[in-house]
Amino acid sequence: MKGYDSNKIRTRLREQGIPPCIPPGRNRNKRIPYSKRLYKMGHKVENLFARLKDWGRIATRYDRCAHVFLSAVFLAPTLIFWL
Repeated sequence: MKGYDSNKIRTRLREQGIPPCIPPGRNRNKRIPYSKRLYKMGHKVENLFARLKDWGRIATRYDRCAHVFLSAVFLAPTLIFWL
């Protein structure tokens, strides 16, 4: 995630009302404070998307009916949680 340490990205996040939680890169002269606890919790969100990608049906939307697709969206996280 340190690759996203740029003033441009930080400014865009602040404009959208999102406080940036990006650790500063090694080449930055001025250290920018960030929440280490929040940064470490980011892997949980990344893991969720990685597991949802295992369900190819959701990613590619093979289901023709919207209600079948929506039920798969709800079913996948439930099964992931229990397995």
